[in-house]
Amino acid sequence: MTKISIRFYNDREVRAIWDEENSKWWFSAIDIIRAINEETDYVKAGNYWRWLKKKLTADGVQLVSVTHDFKFEAPDGKKRAADALDNECVQILAKHYPNNKANEFLDWFTYSDNTIDGQSRKKAYTL
Repeated sequence: MTKISIRFYNDREVRAIWDEENSKWWFSAIDIIRAINEETDYVKAGNYWRWLKKKLTADGVQLVSVTHDFKFEAPDGKKRAADALDNECVQILAKHYPNNKANEFLDWFTYSDNTIDGQSRKKAYTL
């Protein structure tokens, strides 16, 4: 059974798939780029991701897993294989992002007190 999760950062969806074999979530790299850059166009986000991946690889930062067989549902409804990042890779990406836009995303991604989950947790503990 495949678990799929869609999370929202500033009204941008970040799709995730649960990997039963490795017991971890994998996140769509293009969705992360769209969220950080507040990009509405998947093609522009995809182009930026390919450029950024090459730049980071040239700098010695390897992000994408060797598994590219995760299929995310595309906007047209079809499932397509896409680059996927695990939790650790998302944090590495945010730390090596070319500008400081990724800091807020990383704060949200790591479930700090500023996220919806963090706010809910604070309220629950208060009660």
